[in-house]
Amino acid sequence: QVQLVESGGGLVQTGGSLRLSCAASGRTFSGYVMGWFRQAPGKEREFVALIKWSGGSTSYADSVQGRFIISRDTAKNTVYLQMNRLKPEDTAVYYCAAQDMIFHTLSYYYDPRTYGYWGQGTQVTVSS
Repeated sequence: QVQLVESGGGLVQTGGSLRLSCAASGRTFSGYVMGWFRQAPGKEREFVALIKWSGGSTSYADSVQGRFIISRDTAKNTVYLQMNRLKPEDTAVYYCAAQDMIFHTLSYYYDPRTYGYWGQGTQVTVSS
């Protein structure tokens, strides 16, 4: 059974940084894509970034491109989201997700409905 556990959220001022972690367990993740999504109150869950476990290819939402960096440590089975130059509009619950890749077009995995495994989420609040 795949388990994903996020950590690292918190309160930060505008312009600050946070690093989120997603500890993955329950199987080997080669062939998987790992995604970060976020959901603000009253809004739909939206794509933030993803990384292919094997090879490390990445993709980002336009809203975070150049500010956020997704990475993974295969030895620790952990995915990270380094968030820099944070803005109040980044405030949301951030979720880690995992899916065995069937299609190998990364944009297919921008849709949260394509993921079968989710963590419980971690709150990120950016004060102005």
